[in-house]
Amino acid sequence: MTQHSRDTPQFYLTAPSPCPYLPGRHERKVFTHLVGERAGDLNDLLTHGGFRRSQSIAYRPACDQCRACVSVRVIANEFRPSRNFRKVMARNADIIGEQRSAVPTSEQYSVFRAYLDARHRHGGMADMTVLDYAMMVEDSHVETRIIEYRKRGPDSGITGRGEELIAVALTDVLSDGLSMVYSFFEPSQVSRSMGTFMILDHIARARRQGLPYVYLGYWIEGSKKMDYKARFLPQQRLAPSGWLRIDAQGDAASEPQD
Repeated sequence: MTQHSRDTPQFYLTAPSPCPYLPGRHERKVFTHLVGERAGDLNDLLTHGGFRRSQSIAYRPACDQCRACVSVRVIANEFRPSRNFRKVMARNADIIGEQRSAVPTSEQYSVFRAYLDARHRHGGMADMTVLDYAMMVEDSHVETRIIEYRKRGPDSGITGRGEELIAVALTDVLSDGLSMVYSFFEPSQVSRSMGTFMILDHIARARRQGLPYVYLGYWIEGSKKMDYKARFLPQQRLAPSGWLRIDAQGDAASEPQD
């Protein structure tokens, strides 16, 4: 095998399957493996081109006659929280986010299991065991971090650590941003809007690290499951002509951005 063949990724196309977002449609994906010394660079390149990572696989929708899935990234430095977002941040002022190495724990899995049972009981991840969860976290050949969100305790001001685990985010660190791979939270804490809070926290983290973007995955117009992503503005959405800037909900996209 030549050096060229080892370093050049091979792409594959899945068979059609029912679309989980748009009823009556079918989805296909193109995917490749993220392995080896250049996995991080490849993940960066593919993410810029609209791919997402799942374990050691990078994938992108490749559906026949449908382009509904649109990659979205928030412009971190220009983001200004709305009144509702400020309320979410105030509601979670007692939460501490702790960044850790991507190492799974039984405590994380307990929250993950409760989250799936409450919100995705019939989804494709519903049957994931503790070993499956460990693979989801550990099977990464790129720079990946776990961020645990915990309630403040009486000693948190001294130790900097929280107590009860409320939510978890699995996040990739890219050359130009943070990519939120998967996040979940304790369903009994639904009033906290933890999904929104974790995105707000990632935007703040990206700004502190000097990273311009937070990648949120795919937004699908007309899908209630994806509507929330359009609220984080300004943002860029990937079109055939490149990344297009959106400044307000309902805006037409502006010219491609570098």
